Amino acid sequence: MTNALLDHTTLAEIKELEESDDAEFAVRLLADTPTHEGRDPALLRQWARAATEFGSALPPVEASARVVESDGGLAKGLLARYTSRPVPTVEVFTDTVALAEELIDRLGWRHWYPAGSLREAAIAHEAVHEQLHHGPAKKALKRSLGHVVLHAGRHRLHGHVAGADEIAAHAYAGTVCGLGRSPLLLTAALTVAARTPHDSPIGREK
Repeated sequence: MTNALLDHTTLAEIKELEESDDAEFAVRLLADTPTHEGRDPALLRQWARAATEFGSALPPVEASARVVESDGGLAKGLLARYTSRPVPTVEVFTDTVALAEELIDRLGWRHWYPAGSLREAAIAHEAVHEQLHHGPAKKALKRSLGHVVLHAGRHRLHGHVAGADEIAAHAYAGTVCGLGRSPLLLTAALTVAARTPHDSPIGREK
């Protein structure tokens, strides 16, 4: 199924991604997020670094959602997705995981992404998202980014930075699963591999 996707040209393009620093993938994620058009690249880099450091420092959390496996992730452009109803569920797409595992082996990335770690990282990513969307962790992430939208005397209102929670979740998953490189590198590789037949990025839907 995946051999056609992994021709020499595609593999060479993906191999070039290795040369980019992991921080650069986080900056690209922000730059490609709506509302950040025209933002100063230095500011995006500052936010990306802060979100990465925040996510890496989060304590491990237990995944409470049930985990199910499905096919059809490549067509949807998804590796995994979280749904809260009728019960909290993380859906892992086996075809996308299979392509990712093949990429890892053929590119010699297994020392960065050990066997089984991709699935674990997808689940960990979703497990921490609820914290980043509600409660103290959400406020703490805003403060760490330093995006002040209102300043009145000693009071400051920190604004939301679109995409920062996604970077933090990737950083968290990479840390708790012991990955050698950011999951964002693998996400970029999957996007290139799936581009021709599907023309859609691989990511996570919440």
